[in-house]
Amino acid sequence: MNPTDFRQRLRAGDALIGTMVTLPTAATAEILADVGFDWLFVDAEHGPLDATDLLGILQAVGDRVPCIVRVPLCDEGWIKRVLDLGAQGIIVPQTNTPEIVSDVVRYARYAPAGSRGVGLARAHGYGFRFDEYVASANEHVAVIVQAEHRLAVANIEEIVAVPGIDAVLLGPYDMSASYGKMGQITDPEITSAIARVITTCRSAGISVGSFGVTADAVRTYAEQGCSLLCAGVDVLFLGGGARKMHSEVVNEQ
Repeated sequence: MNPTDFRQRLRAGDALIGTMVTLPTAATAEILADVGFDWLFVDAEHGPLDATDLLGILQAVGDRVPCIVRVPLCDEGWIKRVLDLGAQGIIVPQTNTPEIVSDVVRYARYAPAGSRGVGLARAHGYGFRFDEYVASANEHVAVIVQAEHRLAVANIEEIVAVPGIDAVLLGPYDMSASYGKMGQITDPEITSAIARVITTCRSAGISVGSFGVTADAVRTYAEQGCSLLCAGVDVLFLGGGARKMHSEVVNEQ
């Protein structure tokens, strides 16, 4: 997929299967970029990734797969920096009110649609593609906000009405914690909250996404109407593969 097509496919509700990158190692993302995923979820919220790490990851992946970076919070500096590095979109956590979501959109869009700062960076070809990038960035940069708190569930109708968002990504574990039911993502109160978010988003024509550690977990969300899916995470691929190999070798002795 051409990275510039990601937002269009996201808004169209196409099934987009990705995986999560948390390790500050460009080679890890480079390997995952050749597996066949539609996108990479680069996690700068929980992963130990700074701007230099993100730059290396984006350079290693290049134009092979769209990289969507989760920033640590709704912060103008973080959003501007990540997009200037060349990410094809952002994911912003804890966007619990329409006011926060409006800020996210404003920080991610150039005027007149927003107030994104203007500079020269990798996204602009270090100045050589400045006019081209600035003219097309508002059309191609994906803005994804997260519904991962009971406040977001309560405000979901107002959140999806904010112009400029392209998708809502569920955060079932954080959501369960906000209800005082840490990790109980199959609890009826949590599944009801998730269903409300999915139904509201789909009624508004907004794509919904979610993360799952296993294929079965991802399949469950797909069956509920989620089209933006993140399956697995780099550290578990590494650890799981290593454990499997160790077990096989030990059992052969």
